Amino acid sequence: MLEKIVTTDRLTKVYSSGKIQVIALNEVSLSVEKGIFFGITGPSGSGKSTVLNLLGGLDTPTSGTIEVEGRKISQLNKDELARYRREGSGMIFQSFNLISSYTALENVGLPLLFSGVPKKERGQRASDILKVVGLQHRCSHRPAELSGGEQQRVSIARALINSPRILLADEPTGNLDSKTSKEIVKVLSRLNVDHGVTVIMVSHEEGLLKEFANEVICFQDGKVIAEEKIR
Repeated sequence: MLEKIVTTDRLTKVYSSGKIQVIALNEVSLSVEKGIFFGITGPSGSGKSTVLNLLGGLDTPTSGTIEVEGRKISQLNKDELARYRREGSGMIFQSFNLISSYTALENVGLPLLFSGVPKKERGQRASDILKVVGLQHRCSHRPAELSGGEQQRVSIARALINSPRILLADEPTGNLDSKTSKEIVKVLSRLNVDHGVTVIMVSHEEGLLKEFANEVICFQDGKVIAEEKIR
């Protein structure tokens, strides 16, 4: 039996605006095995991005627990959460969030700056990661000089720079055409298979997830309504 890297127990998130309450997640219990490609799908507003933000430490639950490698991140304080986001998990978003005035190499190495890594080492490590995603030949280019797929590869490399055990991808193909989308998911799959990174990806493209993921769950109205182990 494979080791569990992520588990949630009755995870609930309620957003309040005055007297109005919106239940984004409703007592969700799930588990993710270490080293797999785990897909999350469902319609807009179903809770899939909310659960990813909670797993990434970008938000805190209203109730319930999240354990990552046996550590309850749902109980971490602000400083501990910042350290977890920096070192424990890497996150990729639909928008690339690259700094336009920085080169690909500088964008990838930026998280290391906040960790106090010297400039020379930042450059070397960023260069090594860009090779992993197939962009070593574009390291001196700025975002405006890169295609959408190349920009997303840079953001993937940036998410990997601190060697996280978990890579969280929130609609990473949302701004890309179908051909480029498949290329990006292939990159994530290769990182999973060749480097052992656990990938948790949210996408409304269920077919694309099923082509690459080991397991896919479907959200609706804040709950998991279907689970499928594919390979």
